[in-house]
Amino acid sequence: MMLGALATLLLAQLAGEVVARALGLPIPGPVLGMIFLLVAVSLRRTLLAALDPVAGTLLEHLSLLFVPAGVGVMRYGAILRAHGIALATALIVSTVLGMTVTALVLVAFERRTRIA
Repeated sequence: MMLGALATLLLAQLAGEVVARALGLPIPGPVLGMIFLLVAVSLRRTLLAALDPVAGTLLEHLSLLFVPAGVGVMRYGAILRAHGIALATALIVSTVLGMTVTALVLVAFERRTRIA
């Protein structure tokens, strides 16, 4: 059962990658895969219960997914030293902007929900 659930998650990601590349979409394949998975879970509620144990296990070991990023930081240290301030500025500005837009959208949805 766990193997089937893991295969389902990987197939959703693969489907997203294939569609994104085939259509030349500017959306990452894993994001499309998550959308496909959301649709699948919405259409078939039992799928959620089947995916739960695998998803929980993956979340427990999420820190392992950051190892490649740490290796990249060590490998490209010279580039980070040369462009670190620009990268940090872009990271901070984009994070603040993303959080601000998210908060504004949430407030707009709350107001709209109260009116309706």
